[in-house]
Amino acid sequence: MIQTAPMNEAERSAYCREHGLYPEQLDAWKQAFEAMDAGSAPADKAQLTAERKRSRKLEKELLRKERALAEAAALLTLSKKAQAIWGDGEDD
Repeated sequence: MIQTAPMNEAERSAYCREHGLYPEQLDAWKQAFEAMDAGSAPADKAQLTAERKRSRKLEKELLRKERALAEAAALLTLSKKAQAIWGDGEDD
């Protein structure tokens, strides 16, 4: 859309042929973009606060899960090393 904005109709048609597009597609994209911009209202403060709180909660949960995964991986590695050093214990 940005590239075709300053073009006249003939240039737009040539551009569309080169890129496998239809001029109607460009018009539809332009209308959709303009509708999206016009329909968006500024978010209120309560919504932003709620989203920030949710984001922090999700980040904390992710950090907790990453730590648990790292601990599990460390324990698995240690158990494999111990098994390699002392054997299975089934030799009795």
